[in-house]
Amino acid sequence: MKFSVDKHDKYVTLKLEEPKFTNDNSPGLKSELYLLNAEGFKNIIVDLSQVIECNDAQDLSCLLVGDRLCKSANGLFIVTGINDQLAPIIELSNIFQSVTFVNTLEEATDFIFMDELEKEFRGAK
Repeated sequence: MKFSVDKHDKYVTLKLEEPKFTNDNSPGLKSELYLLNAEGFKNIIVDLSQVIECNDAQDLSCLLVGDRLCKSANGLFIVTGINDQLAPIIELSNIFQSVTFVNTLEEATDFIFMDELEKEFRGAK
């Protein structure tokens, strides 16, 4: 499975660099999510902008793992880069009811920084 990881202070971006999201690369993505969480990253962005095919909604279940890991660490799990080919299978899977989806990487990072500011503000009171 090909992917790139871009680590920052407040979050990490994991970009899948394959055209297909399948049951062959889904376990690798799940493993990487566990590793990133174990390293202390509580805010994870998964960028699927290079993925143009996913034939089985079950393959998307690894995203639920990432969401659960981040929520248990009081962080955010955000998926971005969904194109017209992936949107129908994501809608069919109902995964959007649990996982946060945004259009762009910039929106995802803004979402994380706003959440972190809100947590700091609430903690200051």
